[in-house]
Amino acid sequence: MLKFEQNIRGNVALGINPLGCKQEVLNQIDYVKNKGTYQGPKKVLIIGASSSYGLATRINLAFGAGADTIGVSFEKGPKNERNLGTAGWYNNIAFREAAEKDGLIAKNFVQDAFSHESKQEVIDYIKSEFGGKVDLVVYSLASGRRTDPDTGETYSSSIKAIGEPVVGPNINMQKQEFYTETLDPATDQEIHDTVKVMGGEDWQLWMEALKEADVLADEVLTTNYSYLGTELNHDYYGGGTLGRAKADCDEKADNINELLTDINGKALIVVATAVTTKASSVIPFFPVYCIGLYKVMAEKGTHETTIMHQDRIYREMIYGDKPEYDEVGRLRPDSWELDSDTQAKTKELILKLNEENFNSELTAYDIFYKEFSNLSGFMVDNYVDQEVTLEELKALKY
Repeated sequence: MLKFEQNIRGNVALGINPLGCKQEVLNQIDYVKNKGTYQGPKKVLIIGASSSYGLATRINLAFGAGADTIGVSFEKGPKNERNLGTAGWYNNIAFREAAEKDGLIAKNFVQDAFSHESKQEVIDYIKSEFGGKVDLVVYSLASGRRTDPDTGETYSSSIKAIGEPVVGPNINMQKQEFYTETLDPATDQEIHDTVKVMGGEDWQLWMEALKEADVLADEVLTTNYSYLGTELNHDYYGGGTLGRAKADCDEKADNINELLTDINGKALIVVATAVTTKASSVIPFFPVYCIGLYKVMAEKGTHETTIMHQDRIYREMIYGDKPEYDEVGRLRPDSWELDSDTQAKTKELILKLNEENFNSELTAYDIFYKEFSNLSGFMVDNYVDQEVTLEELKALKY
């Protein structure tokens, strides 16, 4: 029988608990079901569907709005006892099983979403087995590398400052350390490459391919998640390479809106709030911001996990009656985070942190660490330890 151990290197999770991943998916499904149903899209394509924002979006739309879904992601299954695959592999399986149990279509494409071949396979499936058209396309792909499907050149992203180095506090969860880090400024090439990987180019390629294939319904909506942050993280996020990539998404949204004019479609940038993801855990300084922010928001009753945030975005804002848009038309569910009192208290708290108190009751380190662990199937609510063999895991079908 397999034993699952949480193994962390720095702020990167190496170990996984496949059964815990399944329970976490079921917990998120229960959250949505307990909120009841709402009127939303019925045929949805989610690019980047296996974890964090993408997974939570898929769960919300399926079990809240009754949507059939297609999920595209690049994950790996189990090979041996030391390599059990990725958490997203098991998330995909758990979601499909639960959705099909409720009579919903839940097709998983596990492959490189950046390739032309993947786009064509999804299009062929929509035409042959998914009713011919989709009414919502969610782009939630997070990757550190991207191969341009036309040139074959591979680009790698860099999380760096622009112009001047940034110095600030960070956390090492593996060593339980609070330390000072220096973030070097990016070169022009690193800025360019980060935009190629994390910008909106692939989103636009997907929408062009779907439009050309005539698989987009009239009044189709496509969403892409962004993050702008505040003055507390501007130097390393909004003012860094990540910010340049997000700005490129804004530009590509304009291009997509023009592309969809004749079918009355819309491209919408959703500026999400700070949540715990595998990506946010490794952004320099960001964990410190999170443990301060979460403490303040938890006390105010406004802290959200990914499923809580996505449920509010789609149930209340996009398909509900409580939308909040900024002056350029972006949806702003991050308004709770940007609340002036919340930001002032977060700043005050962060300034008090040191190596002695960063993981004490003064902060929300416990919340951040638990949510980080949940991503790999550990510290999951309602989880009951079970026995499973490698062969049983290998027999699971995505």
